[in-house]
Amino acid sequence: QVQLEESGGGLVQAGGSLRLSCAASGRSFSTLYAGWFRQILGKDREFVAAIGRNGVTTNYGDFVQGRFTISRDSAKNLVYLEMNNLTPEDTAIYYCAGGTGTMYIGDIWKPSRYSYWGPGTQVTVSS
Repeated sequence: QVQLEESGGGLVQAGGSLRLSCAASGRSFSTLYAGWFRQILGKDREFVAAIGRNGVTTNYGDFVQGRFTISRDSAKNLVYLEMNNLTPEDTAIYYCAGGTGTMYIGDIWKPSRYSYWGPGTQVTVSS
C-alpha cells in the first residue's frame, strides 16, 4: 500500500515563499506520476501542478502563472512544490497525489486520475 505524506506547510506573509515536500512509502515514487492539489474550505479540490515519472513533463494550473515549480528527486523518493510570490488567495490545504498508468496531460488536472493521496498540509498566507 502506498502512503504519501506532505510537509513544509505553514504561515507566510504575502510575497513570501514556501517549499512543500511529499514523501512516499510502500512503493518507489518514481513508478508514479505525481500531482499537487489544493482545497479551500467549501470549494472543490483544485489542480496545482503535475509531474511525470521522468521528472521532465510538467503541467500547471492556470492560476499558477509561473509562481510555482514542481520537481522530484527519485533518489530521495520525494516530490516538491516550490511556491513563490504567495498571496492570501493561495491559502488552502495542499495535497500530494500519485497516479499509476499512463499520464495524459489533457486530464491530469482531474483528481480522479490519482490513486493515492496524502492527508494534506495547511498553507496560510497573511496579507
